Amino acid sequence: MRASVRTLTSATAAALLLGCLAAPAVSQNAGGAGGEDSAGKRVLVFSKTAGFRHDSIPEGVAAVRDLGAAHGFAVDATEDAGAFTARNLARYDAVVFMSTTGDVLDRTQQKAFERYVERGGSYVGVHAAADTEYDWAFYGGLAGAYFASHPAIQPATVQVEDRGHPATAHLGPTWERTDEWYNYRSNPREQAHVLATLDESSYSGGTMDGDHPIAWCQEYEGGRAFYTGGGHTKESYADPAFRQHLLGGIRWAVGDAQADCRPENGYTPLFDGTAESLKGWKQAGPGSFALSDDGTLTSSGGMGMLWYASPLKSYSLKLDWKMASASGDDNSGVFVGFPPSDDPWSAVDNGYEIQIDATDAPDRTTGSVYSFQSADVKKRDRALNPPGEWNTYEIRVEGERLRIWLNGVKINDFTNRDPARSLRDGHIGLQNHGVEDEVSFRNVRVKELTGHHGHHGGHHGGDHGGH
Repeated sequence: MRASVRTLTSATAAALLLGCLAAPAVSQNAGGAGGEDSAGKRVLVFSKTAGFRHDSIPEGVAAVRDLGAAHGFAVDATEDAGAFTARNLARYDAVVFMSTTGDVLDRTQQKAFERYVERGGSYVGVHAAADTEYDWAFYGGLAGAYFASHPAIQPATVQVEDRGHPATAHLGPTWERTDEWYNYRSNPREQAHVLATLDESSYSGGTMDGDHPIAWCQEYEGGRAFYTGGGHTKESYADPAFRQHLLGGIRWAVGDAQADCRPENGYTPLFDGTAESLKGWKQAGPGSFALSDDGTLTSSGGMGMLWYASPLKSYSLKLDWKMASASGDDNSGVFVGFPPSDDPWSAVDNGYEIQIDATDAPDRTTGSVYSFQSADVKKRDRALNPPGEWNTYEIRVEGERLRIWLNGVKINDFTNRDPARSLRDGHIGLQNHGVEDEVSFRNVRVKELTGHHGHHGGHHGGDHGGH
């Protein structure tokens, strides 16, 4: 596989794997989940209706007010479209369309809202927000899809596709709830990042041929847009899981939590939260990973590595990760480009590690190619969620080029020029670093960018392989 293999002394290898403590890396825009995480942020809840009026609107407005009081963001509510002026909208970090219906804004108000989004303002759409402004193309793109029809209120199974986003990170792989389940005129999957879908076999009346998004997010024309199809019933707004879902969408929209909301298609799961999916993985060295009931892998002991037994050539690897300690003084990493071995030091000697550690030197901290190249620290800090919250990596390997995205932001671009190493054909691994280090992983998936290997079937993509 390689012309030669460079051997490191155990001391050098230990230094590479262990790292040393230095100044912490702290997210500049994301706080904890407590009462000060959205300090200074302001949200407008808009609930004008020009068609059917949901009797749950007062409960929805009250829920957002409660969430704001508990999490430190101010909330104003209005049904007056006259609030949509450039000057007034500039006061808000996000506008929540709470089950609006029909044509609720005139052309001047529409233009003001378009400029607001283009200047970085954000949108949160709840339920009938998709039943709004059918003749305004900008709004249709922002919402992601328009309402088509709905069956009777009934229980259904929601399948959670992305458990890294703050709107869905608190949920298990499936979410059982009762609501009025919308069918949409189009599928938003190609334009937006789908967070959750409906299992159409779990209820009657689904019309979207088995791919039925019900919550999604996207970056849109300069701003952020989050939509959830839930929220028809009054009971939704008393449900802690739905309230957390709504809170996570708002926190992401106002910029207090980060997530990868680029469209994502064509990925194959390598670890999907089930014990069955771990059969393709092997533990090298001491320590282990524990699988919890909610489908999360958490490191235990070390120094070792859980590695995937099939090699990869040219690919986009995505995974969600979270550090446990409030200080961020946990350590792990994702190894790429190493030959198969039951010795975890082989990955150190022959591959590259994308680091996870908030308290080390710049070339040995989160987003770095460990000891070889620091991430763009300013971009990394803006994109990074704090310890205790989930983050998403995209690690893209094409030839000897290695690029890293954190929560959708490219933070590193590295090219291997060491003839003793190669990224062209190798394995991936998750590090369990030591007894004091606890890092969790979810939803490890891959998309091939060129060529074929094994059972992953050759999904294709180019420079935008994460899209």
